[in-house]
Amino acid sequence: MTDKLIAVITGGGTGIGEATSRLMLEEGYEVISVGLHKPDWSHKNFTSLICDLLDEGETVSLATQIAENHNVTHFVHNAGAIRQKPLSDVRLEDLRDLTNLHATSALIFTQAFTRGMKERKFGRIIFNSSRAQLGLQSRSAYSYSKAGIVGMARTWALELAPHGITVNVLAPGPILTDNFWDLVEKDSPEQDAYASKVPVGRLGEPEDVANAILFFADPKNGFITGQNLFVCGGLSIFSG
Repeated sequence: MTDKLIAVITGGGTGIGEATSRLMLEEGYEVISVGLHKPDWSHKNFTSLICDLLDEGETVSLATQIAENHNVTHFVHNAGAIRQKPLSDVRLEDLRDLTNLHATSALIFTQAFTRGMKERKFGRIIFNSSRAQLGLQSRSAYSYSKAGIVGMARTWALELAPHGITVNVLAPGPILTDNFWDLVEKDSPEQDAYASKVPVGRLGEPEDVANAILFFADPKNGFITGQNLFVCGGLSIFSG
């Protein structure tokens, strides 16, 4: 294993991705964020690269470029979109777009980075899925694509384990990010009502997920792979 830890984080400039980037920077990582927009913050060890992950060719090109120029030790696939629609309104392009964003880009980056990880006999790959993988109203494309990456991660965990590479998944519940506020008005009675339904009595903060990501990312945690950890305040087990 190299002494230098280099993490590529999709969507690493805002929300859960930003929280993860900042925690990793505090721990001495070099962080490369990949996203649609340049973040409004900076750090001496933080690099922001622009890429539309819906564009397969653009994604392949950037993944290849990063792999050629950096010894990537960690890949965190965090970027995501929801596309909330009832069944009657779901379009085939919703399935295609979220497949590209959540699954295809995960495959492209993982293939690019695992070549070097295998040579160095070390790697940490972490995917952000969602509690919606269990099913959630008006989330057809989202639930399908977020559930799909769990299956991929478990498969890759088995294939990559002999090479010192772990692959794990986080499944966040309701987290206070722009994605959440796109669906629920910020600081509204609806937000308070949503929080009251969570067993721990509050909605999640980006740092709640970032802390779990850092656990899976730790070089010392090489005996944990193929796992799907819900970070949801208990909602995944609560039926009330």
